[in-house]
Amino acid sequence: MAAEPVFELGTITVVGKSPEVGEIGEDQVSSVITRQEMQRFNRDNVGDAVNLLTGVTVSTNVRNEKTVTLRGFDARQAPLFIDGIPVYVPYDGYVDFNRFTTADLAAIQVAKGFSSVVYGPNTLGGAINLISRKPTAVWEGDASVGFGSGNERQTSVNVGSNQGQWYFQAGASYLESDNFPLSGDFKPTATENGGARENSYREDRKLSLKLGLTPNTTDEYAISYYKQEGVKGQPPSTDPTAARYWQWPYWNKDSLYFVSKTALGELETLKVRLYQDKFDNAINSFTNGSYTTLKTSGSGSVSTGVSVYDDQTEGGSLELESVRFTAQTVRFVTHYKNDHHVERDAAGTRGAEFKDTLVSYATEDNIELSPNWLLSLGLTHHELRPDMLYNASSAYSLPDTKSANDAQAGLFYDYSASARFYATVAQKSRLPTLKDRYSARLGTYIENPGLRPEEAINYEVGYQGSPWVGAKAEAAIFYSDITDKIQSVANVSGTKSQMQNVGKAQTTGLELGLKSLVNAWLELGANYTNMYLKNVSSPGSKITDVPRQKLTLQALVHPAPQVELIGFVESNSARWASDTIKLGGFTTLNLKTVYRPMAKVTAELGVSNLTDRNYFLADGFPSAGRTWSANLSYQF
Repeated sequence: MAAEPVFELGTITVVGKSPEVGEIGEDQVSSVITRQEMQRFNRDNVGDAVNLLTGVTVSTNVRNEKTVTLRGFDARQAPLFIDGIPVYVPYDGYVDFNRFTTADLAAIQVAKGFSSVVYGPNTLGGAINLISRKPTAVWEGDASVGFGSGNERQTSVNVGSNQGQWYFQAGASYLESDNFPLSGDFKPTATENGGARENSYREDRKLSLKLGLTPNTTDEYAISYYKQEGVKGQPPSTDPTAARYWQWPYWNKDSLYFVSKTALGELETLKVRLYQDKFDNAINSFTNGSYTTLKTSGSGSVSTGVSVYDDQTEGGSLELESVRFTAQTVRFVTHYKNDHHVERDAAGTRGAEFKDTLVSYATEDNIELSPNWLLSLGLTHHELRPDMLYNASSAYSLPDTKSANDAQAGLFYDYSASARFYATVAQKSRLPTLKDRYSARLGTYIENPGLRPEEAINYEVGYQGSPWVGAKAEAAIFYSDITDKIQSVANVSGTKSQMQNVGKAQTTGLELGLKSLVNAWLELGANYTNMYLKNVSSPGSKITDVPRQKLTLQALVHPAPQVELIGFVESNSARWASDTIKLGGFTTLNLKTVYRPMAKVTAELGVSNLTDRNYFLADGFPSAGRTWSANLSYQF
């Protein structure tokens, strides 16, 4: 299968080898998941897709949303981007990675620790960048339909055309499931009787449109529109004392993006990114598992059993790149982002409203010290300016502006055309979210508008290259020192807690990866992560949701020209779910058969968690047992 054409304006790199047109260049500070890999291993959402990489952990939060951490940093500290544009929810900085499907993506780019200043603020531990497609032919596209366990059905269509001086790309996808099956080894509780998981239905629809102009060989202008609509049930915890009976009647996102590149003579290039994102969602809270009576207690939206959030963010960035100086590529970048959050109850009454403005100024200089040595330097300054603060149940004045300064340096050595060694150090920050500062968490917390930014220094040495023909390898040793970490402090006033800058943590780890063609009919690969997280400020408190070790093995067998057999094994060691609960490790096996009766037609039949392992990523939330899937796709 040929490499999927990517939207080059959407890629973010610090330094790397020059890419061919329509491809992502080899970049030692980021890993790439191709569309081919997403399809090969049935990674239909972004969370499952990035889990293919070293240093990545997938878990679930108390809302049973799929979460992702990069070397222990969560989505607030390693945000999600689309073509370099931030897309995390303004209120809490999180996203539900289950809601972001992969049918219209060309690739996913993941930077851990050291990342380009072009991403902007809050990349404390890295960044996850979704790269959209860009057509290269006069007419191209694909269509697929699939079915699976839990009465799952999904379909997607993508079409595109490149007419030389202009192009368009369009995609639509639909996924619906009634439930997912639990393992046969699951032991029923008062809130979960086994079999089909309670309240685990979902429906996701996505539309993406892109129109681009390429008036000459140096300039490009593209406008994109994304519309996502979701409906989901939230399975209750299997622990009756912790069960929430929630349903989400809608989880919607509307996005409008503009991205451009303009040559200013032969030595400078100007890149512009402008965006507007709207996030609308609602939660219905019920009294029990019958989901018939709203839970009406407390005050505000809680008194109606319905909570409505309207979030909006708009902003942009300007990036000026210059090669005017000998053996240097210099970038000057400025970012602007305005976040707006409104909470309402079922009657539409406003309960809270907050506004923030985030600005950032950065410079990056890549200096070619010699043909084999390159030095990359970066400096940034970020400011968080509170603009509006309203809460019907609390009265306080606007807090002061908060600022943070970041700096980073990387030294890269090309030992040969197929081997690169590097050493990087990156001082990064994460400014507090609206929820960090203002949420009373249903009356159990005291707000803290004066929270300061979190800070971390990330160190890494590593290697990426091709040790022999047909092989790709990577190795990295990393260490992070986190200070002023925002975490909960209990009993600040009576029984109420508060978010404070009291946390200190350290992360040490090793990542190894190797993939190689063994012969014409066999390809093998393996990834291994060993990571140790230490809570320095409170040694008795556990850092949760991250296993000490993670190992993946993959095999691709071609027993016949038209047939592929794919095997994938993932093993995670134990992880802490809280200070007192430790979840056991697990190993899962996925198998898939691919048959291509014609060059452009592909039929697939697969099974996930073949051994029906009963395992948990979060306490009270069991993962799916053995599931099957069947897909048929056509490429034109």
